Amino acid sequence: MIVFSAKVADKHQEKLIKTFPEQQFIFGETDAEVERHLEKAEVYVTYGNDVTKELLEKAPNVKWIACLSAGVDGFPFERLKEKGILLTNARGIHKTQMAEYAIAMLLQVYRNSKTIIENERHSKWDKGVRVQEITGKTLLILGTGAIGGETARLAKAFQMNVIGISRSGKAAEHFDEVYNTAELLHILPKADLIVSVLPSTEETKQLLTYEHFKAMKESAVFLNMGRGDVLVEEDLLRAIRNEEIGHAVLDVFKEEPLPKEHGFWKEENITITPHISGLSPEYVKRALDIFHKNLTVYVSNKGEYINKIDLTRGY
Repeated sequence: MIVFSAKVADKHQEKLIKTFPEQQFIFGETDAEVERHLEKAEVYVTYGNDVTKELLEKAPNVKWIACLSAGVDGFPFERLKEKGILLTNARGIHKTQMAEYAIAMLLQVYRNSKTIIENERHSKWDKGVRVQEITGKTLLILGTGAIGGETARLAKAFQMNVIGISRSGKAAEHFDEVYNTAELLHILPKADLIVSVLPSTEETKQLLTYEHFKAMKESAVFLNMGRGDVLVEEDLLRAIRNEEIGHAVLDVFKEEPLPKEHGFWKEENITITPHISGLSPEYVKRALDIFHKNLTVYVSNKGEYINKIDLTRGY
């Protein structure tokens, strides 16, 4: 039995049933309906927020959890390992929209769009608004996977020098140079713009501290659209207030929604978006395309799974 807690449209449900007629699908409309079928579930399809130790105990027969999002950092990996459960995610489906978001936000800062929009609101004609070009600048991307790679590809259209940081430091397409994480502090002063797409792992949590922000150029623009816990928020706030970096664009946070009293809201040189960099009308279709391919592997017991998670590393 394949149980969905993830809500998908009727057209997607019909396609699955037609493609895999021998499988029994349960598309849960409510939490109670999902829970009623958990005991018999062999495959569990979710957006991820509901996968806990408690849920696993209610699903003794589950062999595979298919997460239709990329983030699995909150999953109980030790228990998954103990039970021998396969875990896959939808890594890679965010690259188009998130790369577009990154370029749009960097242009927003460099073209001073916030001021221009504010002037328009007040019918203010001001040709003295200060603007810059991202063309020819140096972009440092933390994370050279699918999202980082697509961001780098788009950046090359602006003739940018693109540097990557990854765990291995191996060369990657669209990057002029790639360094390993241990070299980050020495590379930061070179960058005009820094984009983080890092996932949340034991190695990346609070990776960026005051020391790192202080190492950036005073004019640097820092954008985080990976995970909120990759940085120490208080350290970034301190760097902004001390004018040690020029601007920060933040789409992800340690606590979401971002509390109204948080200091980030009050800073003119911080742009806040409500975790929307990954949104796209194509999201569910792309996620289910991966699920289709993996379900084919699962029922035939032939081939390799796409986006199989290493439960030891958490990604």
